[in-house]
Amino acid sequence: MSRQFTLRSGAMHAEITERAAALRVLRHGGRDLVTSWPADEPIPYYSGTLLAPWPNRIADASYTFDGRTHRLPMNEKDRGNAIHGLVAQVDWEAVEWLAVEDEHGFVRLAHTITPSPGYPFTVALRVLYSLTPDGLTTTLTAENIGDGPAPYGCAPHPWLLPGDVEGYELHVPATRVLLVDDRLLPRSLEDVAGTPYDFTTARTVGDTAVDHAFTGLLADADGTARVRVSGPDGGVEIRWDAAALPWVQVCTGTGLGHSGLAVEPMTCPPDAFNSGTDLVVLQPGDKIETSWTISPA
Repeated sequence: MSRQFTLRSGAMHAEITERAAALRVLRHGGRDLVTSWPADEPIPYYSGTLLAPWPNRIADASYTFDGRTHRLPMNEKDRGNAIHGLVAQVDWEAVEWLAVEDEHGFVRLAHTITPSPGYPFTVALRVLYSLTPDGLTTTLTAENIGDGPAPYGCAPHPWLLPGDVEGYELHVPATRVLLVDDRLLPRSLEDVAGTPYDFTTARTVGDTAVDHAFTGLLADADGTARVRVSGPDGGVEIRWDAAALPWVQVCTGTGLGHSGLAVEPMTCPPDAFNSGTDLVVLQPGDKIETSWTISPA
């Protein structure tokens, strides 16, 4: 079994695993802020994993970059897509760890993406999980250590606030939503006003099935975007730099039988390897750092 790392700070408790460098547990007092899973069982629905070198879907598991067409493993076979990158099912290596009871703690993990079918690039990843009494901050750094440009995108995949999401109140301060087809691929970018996906004012999820990317984020004065989910026992917030992560995927998990509500800040929308929308191109030696924080609300 992969090594597990426990961090505690004030009322906050986090458990990180080398398997997928995943956030397995996050609690505030006795309250779960994310959907957890047993350490010795498969990771359900990408819970707590990191999505890189792309988030979400690539249509037909195929894309063209720098004049060459690449074909990826099709790991969403029912829809014919490549989904959620290359590192959500692999072991990472913990390279640094510090736990100071009731004060702070962190763990840093590493993994290098090496050339593979459909992604012939070399990208070194480092992730830092840092826990304080205010919440858990995750910082993901990617560096192109290859000899040519590499396409890149990333996101986390936490399922927030385990439970029945229909009764939850959701606040997504975003003005535009990416409508999708039956393969959950982009169809059109629309204003949220007049759609079922307008959560600019907090409201109950109810029977609204959401599995959409949002943009046009209404950030704070300092550029921080915030999504909040609230249930009968309290809420949870995920916040991030809207300039670095201008998209967020929200998924109610309707029909999956999974608990919680997925909120995934993203560098780019679904199928960005084909559309080019907000796609990051890492030149040799380039680095990109993204960060997000989950805290009680």
